[in-house]
Amino acid sequence: MTKCRHLAAFMLASLMCAHAAAQGNGSNSSYSRFGLGTLNDQSVGFNKAMGGVGKAIRPTNRINPGNPASYSAVDSLTMLIDGGMTFSTGQYKQGGSTLKVNNCSFDYVTAGFRLRKGLGFSLGMLPYTTIGYSFATESKVTNDFNTTQTITSHSAFSGDGGLHQLYAGVGWNPFAALSIGVNVGYVWGSYSHTLSQTFDEGGTTSGLYSGLHSDCESDIRTYKIDLGLQYPIILNPQNRLTVGATVGLGHSINGTSTLTRYNTVGDTVKIEAKDAFDLPYTLGAGVAWESQGKMMVALDYTYEKWSSCHTPEQTTQDDQLAYSKQKGQYLDRSRVAAGFQYVPNPLSRNYLSRVEYRLGANFSTPYLKVNGMDGPREYGVTAGFGLPISNKINRGTMANLSFQWFRRSPAASSLIREDYFMVSVGVTFSESWFMKFKIQ
Repeated sequence: MTKCRHLAAFMLASLMCAHAAAQGNGSNSSYSRFGLGTLNDQSVGFNKAMGGVGKAIRPTNRINPGNPASYSAVDSLTMLIDGGMTFSTGQYKQGGSTLKVNNCSFDYVTAGFRLRKGLGFSLGMLPYTTIGYSFATESKVTNDFNTTQTITSHSAFSGDGGLHQLYAGVGWNPFAALSIGVNVGYVWGSYSHTLSQTFDEGGTTSGLYSGLHSDCESDIRTYKIDLGLQYPIILNPQNRLTVGATVGLGHSINGTSTLTRYNTVGDTVKIEAKDAFDLPYTLGAGVAWESQGKMMVALDYTYEKWSSCHTPEQTTQDDQLAYSKQKGQYLDRSRVAAGFQYVPNPLSRNYLSRVEYRLGANFSTPYLKVNGMDGPREYGVTAGFGLPISNKINRGTMANLSFQWFRRSPAASSLIREDYFMVSVGVTFSESWFMKFKIQ
């Protein structure tokens, strides 16, 4: 009965998160107009407050999708279910203008358990990218030759969509301390961008100049494969050093992106770009040091080879509009993350001694170009807690609370700087579903 109540509570929480996600995709960033959108954090409840580290972490009562090799460490008696969502408030600055925004987004749902000794399994849903923005600009085009009045262009930009990943993975400990793993994912989502442009002369809409409207749309479906490796080294009975590595297999995404462009006098152009998107090859490495079962320090590095990927672009060839996949809009991306966790005494009956105290930080270089310039660098500082909500020692359900300050800082002062404060809330159900009891 207890298991049923836990599962029902988790399903209810998941539905609430999904409903919140349906109200908005969690983004107002103008940078999501470029590439596949803004890249989402792939961390889950236990490591969100640790800067997102995970390449070398091997928890027995947590799910770590950041390296599938970690699944082999899952406790044999435990069924794990984890889910979470994020609330954020942001401030955008450009020149002397400031805009404040608020968002709520569904983050992830994961589950995991051990299939047999040395073989663990996990499945779940993670966000990959987000597209969500709406803004307008205006600029002087020229002066009318006859009236000398100023002709002004008004452009309205909007976009929506993003990619999600549904994965299933296994982690296997074939011999000694070495563990290997693989996540096989199904990636799906939409790509939708709209531009509406009108012109006026002297503040009044002029019939001499037609308005333009263009839509770029794509329905994306593909696969994603990530490989992982972990090797723990026992330094002494109280200290363990684990090294980890991951590889993501990049590839072209089969599919079509469609550009539809028309004006107010009825002229319409529709062009398709074939296989216009790619997923990048990625390499990751990490190290984690654990001491006395109380303290953990971890460091990760990830490299994503986006420069070899394509994206659809509008061009002009012989005075004719063209739409095709192009290189040159992406940059290779590097991400560094560091995290720290401390538990005063995981075996104590005292509640505060069993709380997990977490800190972290991360830094990322841009993966895309914005109007020909390098996109924004990203900085984050995190803190949070793992709060036991079960009376079981060193096991049981835990609430994960994390706080993050995050900044997107562009290379050019003319671009928008984005600052966010985010609160992430999640619950990890860690229960002994597979324990067999004997009647004496």
